[in-house]
Amino acid sequence: MPGLVFDTHKFIRRLRESGIEEKHAEAIVEAFQAAQSEMQPVTRDYFDVKLKSEIESAKSDLIKWVAGLLIAQAALVAALLKLFTH
Repeated sequence: MPGLVFDTHKFIRRLRESGIEEKHAEAIVEAFQAAQSEMQPVTRDYFDVKLKSEIESAKSDLIKWVAGLLIAQAALVAALLKLFTH
């Protein structure tokens, strides 16, 4: 997942225009970039774990449905055999 792209020079310029010293503005931009880059792997990992969880849940539900249908089919075949063989 790509990170947020922004113009750092424009960001610094806006901070400077609001009265923040240049070295502080640069530090703020660097801190913002660091926080953003640290956030991305966590977000990606979260979505990977969430997706795997959803897949496992769907797989479990599908197995339950198939097993239930197989049991119902076997019961139906047994009932039909009993009905038509006597």
